[in-house]
Amino acid sequence: MESPLPKPVANGDSLPYWNGARAQKLLIRKCQDCGELHFMPRLLCPTCWSENLEWVEAKGKGTIHSFTVIRRASSADFASQVPYVVALIDLEEGPRMLTNILGKDALSTSIGDSVQVTFEDRGDGSMVPQFSRVLPEGAI
Repeated sequence: MESPLPKPVANGDSLPYWNGARAQKLLIRKCQDCGELHFMPRLLCPTCWSENLEWVEAKGKGTIHSFTVIRRASSADFASQVPYVVALIDLEEGPRMLTNILGKDALSTSIGDSVQVTFEDRGDGSMVPQFSRVLPEGAI
């Protein structure tokens, strides 16, 4: 089934990221000069401006730093999704990324919640890294 949501559009800096997502891997950049990890994909390290970067696989675990609930779609493509949660996730590795929270309990999102990466199929093999809440053991 073809997803009604837009597919990712890769550029020269982000193509390895999107290829990783197709393989259900969350990739982030690591500077080989200063050692800093960062997200979003870019040509230069945002810490030391080095071009000496590599792609590394993140664990895909993190916590919610902040979030908002979208109740009015920004475009017709997302109208069937409202309400939905957009969140800033602090990955265990350090970088922060903007993403959606998926799952039947997404609207119960709170700051500090643990999350795990999941990959949303957008059709034709395109995958978008998103996150879902990880409930504490014994929680319903």
